[in-house]
Amino acid sequence: MNSTRFLPFAGRLLIGLPFILFGLGKATSYAATVATIEAVGLPLPPLAFIGAVVLEVGGGALLVAGFKVRPVAAAMAVFSIVTAIFFHSDLADQNNFVHFFKNIMMTGGLLQIAAFGAGAFSLDNRSTNRRSATGVLATTD
Repeated sequence: MNSTRFLPFAGRLLIGLPFILFGLGKATSYAATVATIEAVGLPLPPLAFIGAVVLEVGGGALLVAGFKVRPVAAAMAVFSIVTAIFFHSDLADQNNFVHFFKNIMMTGGLLQIAAFGAGAFSLDNRSTNRRSATGVLATTD
């Protein structure tokens, strides 16, 4: 039995759950989140709010479930870099310094998921196994 087969799921869980938590936090603090988006000068703050909440909650849930993880992880990696640059680029401030590099580290993990896929315990793998059982060429994602 291969004991490392659980590691991709553990990685997706450890990256996906904080995104869900952060997204739900944003969803419950509309005014503060929109004000923060306005403060950094991004266009259409209400639309950016909706996009951030949907990407964080939805993307986090898709990562945990292991569904369409390659494109989801790639989109979330871009989101993490953009968030680091626009919201945490004042590296002289210790709090921003920590959050900037937290986002950079999350981007690294997300890129690993984008590169290597969901792993054994995932909806992506389940659909791959179904395709191979029916004689259709199986792929990793």
